[in-house]
Amino acid sequence: MIETLDDLTVEGTTVGVRVDVNSPIDDDGTLADDARLRAHVDTLSELLDRGGRVAVLAHQGRPGGDDFVSLESHADRLAELLGQPVDYVDATFTEAAREAVRGLTNGDCVVLENTRFYSEEYMEFDPERAACTHLVEGLEPVLDAYVNDAFAAAHRSQPSLVGLPTVLPGYAGRVMETELDVLGSIEETDEPRVYVLGGAKVSDSIDVAWSVLEKGLADDILTAGVVGNVFLVADGVDLGDASSDFIYDQGYWDEIDRAADLLDAYGDRIALPRDVAVDRGEDRHELGVNALPPGDGEAAMDIGESTLDYYRRILADAETVILNGPAGVFEDDRFQTGTRRLYEAATDIPTSIVGGGDTAAALRRLGVDGFSHVSTGGGAALRMLTAESLPAVTALENAPQRPAADD
Repeated sequence: MIETLDDLTVEGTTVGVRVDVNSPIDDDGTLADDARLRAHVDTLSELLDRGGRVAVLAHQGRPGGDDFVSLESHADRLAELLGQPVDYVDATFTEAAREAVRGLTNGDCVVLENTRFYSEEYMEFDPERAACTHLVEGLEPVLDAYVNDAFAAAHRSQPSLVGLPTVLPGYAGRVMETELDVLGSIEETDEPRVYVLGGAKVSDSIDVAWSVLEKGLADDILTAGVVGNVFLVADGVDLGDASSDFIYDQGYWDEIDRAADLLDAYGDRIALPRDVAVDRGEDRHELGVNALPPGDGEAAMDIGESTLDYYRRILADAETVILNGPAGVFEDDRFQTGTRRLYEAATDIPTSIVGGGDTAAALRRLGVDGFSHVSTGGGAALRMLTAESLPAVTALENAPQRPAADD
């Protein structure tokens, strides 16, 4: 059982709070989008209002990337969102970081430096080994408790995610709590249950499809995006060289075989695109999948009107829909139609759950809302939908004994 903030004695307690605020970054190194910061405001505000002393841990980007920057601008934006001062220290676990944490008083907050500036944090460890890393050994002496609110990173096994709750009392923050409640109870939602799998995470999507079909969790699966193209190729459709080359260049050869096996086993429950949109003379042009010109033709960039009508008819009978991945290249205005209209149709269904990550970012860009739940995590959400354990969640389940709750 995982304890939550309801079980934590907060006042006077120094709490390390792991969040996931990994965000798009402008050319000047500052935040371009604060959606992920806003997601954690409830958790941080509650801890501060209850008299906690909060040290925020987070990562930003990957080594070598343009978005691999410090968390100083994140701290500035958090101060605005929380309506109170938020300190920042350009250290994560050194004496400078410990001094900043020791200096906190009740209701104070400090953001520690990007955890991935520290090399071990970019590696995967089992919890016991993670507990022996410099980050954990450096911070443990100045922390009384640990809160994980970083659901979007919960499929990782890094020191700040699995090491700290091995040596400190561990709790789920409000984001983590909600995600586990919603995504952990998919099988309790009403049927018919439809999954919409799009985007370019082909292997993950096929894993989800196998899992939910085998377990009887999905009545229908609708495919789109690169996922849909892989299933079309697996079904014997000649998409032309442009789309096929992309599939092979991305290393999805084995996924075609897996998709073919899935179609053999559950083909009557897997819907494939009937037409696609291509870029022809800088205009959107729709063609039936069996009418695509062979050879070096245009790439499939979106699903077409016939597919949208077909998918909307299936969705009209659904009580629950789970969506992950866009239907096409939504970044191009000409190929936003499939994603926008498919997701808009899903908002009319009683229970509509969006699998976070890039999907949530796409919907923000397109201005589509009205879902029952939009997850903060992409990879973590997909793992939960396949009933796989999440290392950071398991670490919370196994965290040491905690102090008594507030009276």
